[in-house]
Amino acid sequence: MSERLDPKAAAEHVQRIRVAVGQVLVGQDEVVEQVLWGLVAGGHVLLEGAPGLGKTLLVRTLSSCVDLKFSRIQFTPDLMPSDVTGTHVLVDGPQGRKFVLQKGPVFAQVVLADEINRATPKTQSSLLEAMQEHAVTMAGERHVLEEPFYVLATENPIEMEGTYPLPEAQLDRFLFKVLVPSPTEDELVAVLGRTTGQAVSMPTSVIGRDDLLALQATCRDVAVAEPVLRYAARLVRACDPTMPEAPSIVKRAIRVGAGVRAAQALVLGAKAAALSGARMHAGFEDIQRVAKPSMRHRMIRSFEGEADGVTTDQVVEAVLAAIPSRPAEVNREVAAARN
Repeated sequence: MSERLDPKAAAEHVQRIRVAVGQVLVGQDEVVEQVLWGLVAGGHVLLEGAPGLGKTLLVRTLSSCVDLKFSRIQFTPDLMPSDVTGTHVLVDGPQGRKFVLQKGPVFAQVVLADEINRATPKTQSSLLEAMQEHAVTMAGERHVLEEPFYVLATENPIEMEGTYPLPEAQLDRFLFKVLVPSPTEDELVAVLGRTTGQAVSMPTSVIGRDDLLALQATCRDVAVAEPVLRYAARLVRACDPTMPEAPSIVKRAIRVGAGVRAAQALVLGAKAAALSGARMHAGFEDIQRVAKPSMRHRMIRSFEGEADGVTTDQVVEAVLAAIPSRPAEVNREVAAARN
């Protein structure tokens, strides 16, 4: 069983990683914050953005900041599942010929799945068991991966030949989907200054494996009151077009709403956000902070939604505006108590 940290020590661990990443990556504060929430919560993160925005650099820098085994998989259309998980190889030895397990790059603790949408669905699915159960089964034998285990994937949103959209089952395994925006003018100037001169070295590790396990265990201990849990549940239900409480934009633009894993991601993400702020309790505002990265990839737009150009972020914003943090009857009781 991992140690537990006091909230101040946990927040200091997160801050050390944030500062170390900032020594290499320019700007992208919100992106770094959300990736760190995923790291603290023990969940996988999908980074989406145009080429050249530093997605791969962020993951490489993050892996340098933590003392974990890192591997990178460059996803391409010809990549096979065995290239990810590994395979059994026939080798000659003193005892004669025998099959020996040749472990693939998934046998690491931080796995960068670079341009994951360039591989076929068959190869993408080779990550499903590892992401969900932290184990790999080959030739009927189950191999447990070393903890902690994180998959940080990048994808290019620009559709072109040789890309395969991630299936819903694959997307649902990611705790967060983080959108990487283009840099501002000042950030771009800083990028040019850092990347056109002498090479910047990667930071050394600032926390170790035991520290990360303790962070993850402490995150699970963060308290969430029942009204906050009910708020998360109402938000997820309101993203389902079949529910009566769903706003009109959901019923028009969404074909399949968010599910149970979205509610779990909301609560786990809120816990991680609270712990990063040195708090051992998550509130309504924490749920709201993690709503977009938790739910944007767990809804399927309808034909009308795609035709109108409605994004899932706009849907989440509408749901947050329509669903109060407390039901009306609770607000009346609170007001009556104050009076």
